[in-house]
Amino acid sequence: MKTFLLAAASIVLGTASVQAADLAAHYTKAPAMAAAYNWTGFYVGGNIGGQWGSADPTTSTVFSPTGYFATSSVPAINTVGAQSVSSSSVTGGFTAGYNWQVNHAVLGLEGDINYFGFKGSATGSAVYPCCAPTGFTVSSQVSADWLATIRGRIGFLAAPTWLLYATGGAAIAEVKGNFNFTDTFAGATESAAIRDTRVGWTAGVGTEYAFGGGWSLKAEYLHVDLGRASTTSTNLAAFGPAIAFPSNVYTHSVDIKSDIVRVGVNYKFGGAVVARY
Repeated sequence: MKTFLLAAASIVLGTASVQAADLAAHYTKAPAMAAAYNWTGFYVGGNIGGQWGSADPTTSTVFSPTGYFATSSVPAINTVGAQSVSSSSVTGGFTAGYNWQVNHAVLGLEGDINYFGFKGSATGSAVYPCCAPTGFTVSSQVSADWLATIRGRIGFLAAPTWLLYATGGAAIAEVKGNFNFTDTFAGATESAAIRDTRVGWTAGVGTEYAFGGGWSLKAEYLHVDLGRASTTSTNLAAFGPAIAFPSNVYTHSVDIKSDIVRVGVNYKFGGAVVARY
């Protein structure tokens, strides 16, 4: 009987020891490692959106004693020549860049080239103060077909896969302007053109969300200012036109500003995920 009791006690104690060891292992086991998105790397993508812009083309001249205009005509021409146009269009293109993630901060360099589609025109007329009812007409056309930007980005992670950022840098576009002056006094005409690759600036904000496999979606706002381009002209002619008046110097200029809202998708090459506890 004594032997039987000793054997039973040994079995019970052994079972309890095994259960205790299993329980201790369960509570001391290291937690599983979770996956976190890593923003570092090279990426390419595309975007589409809209632009809403404005331009202020100007035509002005100066009085010359040997010129065509009376002194009262010059201010009238300059007033009508201060014009304004607006433009809105779809815009879209391609993006490439590189990000560096440092803890919860993400620094980046990004470039893109896009169809810009800026286009607008304006026309104004008035009578000559000296010689009514004869008068003149000034017309302007402005366009920029493409836009490229080179920008820095700086952002922070609201979540491992959610980036909020500010961006800014250079904006580049070929700005084109065409200007015409005509009158009904003596059939005077003058014209000039601008074609200038402008380097201006851009700044904005955006957000980007990574959803797996290196892919991410973004939404972005940019303000673009391409500065002012100008040219001069001395090709005023009248009376047919048969007589030139080179002493009447014209100055033509144009600037372009635009606000862009767009969405896009990017694909990042390389290791998209690192492990963390």
